[in-house]
Amino acid sequence: MTKTTRDHPKRPVSAESLAAAARVAKGRGPAPVHLWNPPFCGDIDMRIARDGTWFYLGTPIGRPALVRLFAGIIKREGDAYFLVTPGEKVGITVDDAPFVAVDFTVQAGAITFETNVGDSVVAGPDHPIRVAIDAASGAPAPYVLVRANLEALIDRKSFYRLVEIGETEGDWFGLRSQGAFFPLIRARDLEQGPG
Repeated sequence: MTKTTRDHPKRPVSAESLAAAARVAKGRGPAPVHLWNPPFCGDIDMRIARDGTWFYLGTPIGRPALVRLFAGIIKREGDAYFLVTPGEKVGITVDDAPFVAVDFTVQAGAITFETNVGDSVVAGPDHPIRVAIDAASGAPAPYVLVRANLEALIDRKSFYRLVEIGETEGDWFGLRSQGAFFPLIRARDLEQGPG
């Protein structure tokens, strides 16, 4: 779980005021948060769960348009996540990844992922796929880079479908998209199957 642990107390920022600032700052698509460096204003009680659900003050945010708006102003610095507008930067908690890849299509040798917040990203050299293995359980956690060091966790149903279209290259079983090969598991481990 990635938590924002800074020496600043959580400040009473409302989701509505942050959304209003984001609407002003944002055009179409993700905002240029990489260009913004406002002062840090503290943490707010906002959390993104592993399944992609956004919470504010412990309650799920039920408006998809509001979630998409917040998703367009998220920024990662090291292991910390922030919502950023030109005037303020507030810390949030992200349990795993800020986005979830919920579906994909394959066309002309390219895998295009769709996220839970409406992003579309084509896996390739600029948007690699990686798999982390949980040390305790051995379970794979696959990710695709969406933008500026922000990843999407690939959901289980999509990962199973991806494995069906995988191929072996050398010692690795993996995926190919836009001419790049992304290793998922050593081929010998795949052949052995579960213990």
